[in-house]
Amino acid sequence: MRLSADLLAFSARIGHEFGRPDLLVRAVTHASISTPTRPDNQRLEFLGDRVLGLVMAEALLAADQVATEGQLAPRFNALVRKETCADVARSIDLGSVLKLGRSEMMSGGRRKEALLGDALEAVIAAVYLDGGFEAAQRVILRLWGHRIDAVETDARDAKTSLQELAQARGQNPPTYAEEAREGPDHQPVFTVSVTLESGETETARAGSKRQAEQSAAKALLARMEKNDG
Repeated sequence: MRLSADLLAFSARIGHEFGRPDLLVRAVTHASISTPTRPDNQRLEFLGDRVLGLVMAEALLAADQVATEGQLAPRFNALVRKETCADVARSIDLGSVLKLGRSEMMSGGRRKEALLGDALEAVIAAVYLDGGFEAAQRVILRLWGHRIDAVETDARDAKTSLQELAQARGQNPPTYAEEAREGPDHQPVFTVSVTLESGETETARAGSKRQAEQSAAKALLARMEKNDG
């Protein structure tokens, strides 16, 4: 089997040349288009999740020799959660090479966070099966890049941190408001604002209200900390 031009370009983006191209083809094949002769990526996703976890656990231990389990756990969760995987997937334009059924394409499957995150885990498994653990480790560390260095900030619960900051300034807790809800019921996009008693405000959009609130709080925290600096 030879890879198509778009998959060859994708393999270059992730930094791995496949000896077994069929593994990459399977990794980008969604269940909506699978057949008995064209298996989907769900089993690879299961394996890739475990490979990613091992690489990240090892990277965190190497990066901080004195951190406790209680400190490492939220950092680990921030690095392997579905939102992070989807963000990495978008950075390498994984959505453009996914093989989807018509209904999945019509419903915006190439942009769905869960679908992108799952497919990235499948790609990690494909690299692992093709080149071994060290190859998968190289790809993961390259793709995650600065996210590993910045994980201490990402691991914080932004809403809790913003509330603590407001209280430290003698203010009431921040207020959150749903500004808009767009898209179909099966794939809504929420726009949420957060506002402090002192007037500072930020908005964010996400596929769930909870994530939009966290993103808005994180954005406001970053702006306030920059201004304080």
